[in-house]
Amino acid sequence: MPRSHPGPRHGAGAGTVAVTVRAPAKVNLHLGVGPLRPDGYHDVITVLQAVSLFDDLTATSLTATSPGAEALGGPPAATPDEAGDEGIVVTVEVSGEGADPTAQGPATTTPDVSIVPTGRDNIAVRAAHLVAEAAGITSERVHLTLAKGIPVAAGMAGGSADAAAALVAFDALWQTGLDRAALAGLAARLGSDVPFPLTGGTALGTGRGEQLTDVLATGDYHWVFALADGGLSTPAVYAEFDRLSEGRLHAGPTPADDVLAALRTGDPVQLGAALVNDLQPAALRLRPALRRVLETGRELGAVGAIVSGSGPTCAFLATGATASVELAASLAGMGVARAVRCACGPAAGARVLEGPDSADGSGGGP
Repeated sequence: MPRSHPGPRHGAGAGTVAVTVRAPAKVNLHLGVGPLRPDGYHDVITVLQAVSLFDDLTATSLTATSPGAEALGGPPAATPDEAGDEGIVVTVEVSGEGADPTAQGPATTTPDVSIVPTGRDNIAVRAAHLVAEAAGITSERVHLTLAKGIPVAAGMAGGSADAAAALVAFDALWQTGLDRAALAGLAARLGSDVPFPLTGGTALGTGRGEQLTDVLATGDYHWVFALADGGLSTPAVYAEFDRLSEGRLHAGPTPADDVLAALRTGDPVQLGAALVNDLQPAALRLRPALRRVLETGRELGAVGAIVSGSGPTCAFLATGATASVELAASLAGMGVARAVRCACGPAAGARVLEGPDSADGSGGGP
């Protein structure tokens, strides 16, 4: 039976409860894409690895009984119109990658894909409503603070990481008891890429990419990411892929056997040679300057170079930690990217850093 939630039962202070969750970015080691399906999706075979670039999401209760709401700059008590049918009100504040420098207070969505929306179109807000629906919660006010280290619209699942973090955060904040299987089901409703940041590690994705199987990966892999100015819309890249595929015999997604074999060896050179991205030609068509970035990375010693997901970030695999730092410095000096980031994979999935479940860092129910 739906209920008006009385407020979280665990807290860090008098009446104000906050939960902070960290979720990782991803890189597609293999992205095989099939033809367009009648439902508008594509079948994919993908191997994903979580990497140590993170978004941190803090969810703070702003219920009427919370004395910290005013200090946090929370909104006034919601009217029925603002709350909507569910009575769930979520406000969003963004810092770091994708923050809108012109935003003053609550904002609506923006057509610029490189800026994170702070209104109802924010995927973390949608995640809140799904958790509330699943738990039978009908009335709650929460403020989200999103510190983004993952670039936006960059092919690294930054929005999906935010959604995964929100699912874990709201589950912990409201003590819903939803287990990871239930959260994964909600994640798949939010988007094909959202289930993976929940689990992290290295995984094989099939279907739309949401059906995940753990992959045996030996060792750590050291990556350098060259970030581009502006983002690329994932739907636009898929549309270009469909256009480029017109008239061609396209039986299904490219199999991932070579990447899976390379991961078992732990050899970055073998893995670098096996990287595949069927969306890369489409991304390069839409952003031709990425060709030079990829070529530069190879010339500077990367053992693997690929557009990450739908782009425009370029991912370079190095032979080790020292080589990755040297490669990053060289790329930065060449001026071919807006910014350069080093990261290591595989990384852990979404986990609670501070809050009710921070002792085990797991989030979710048993």
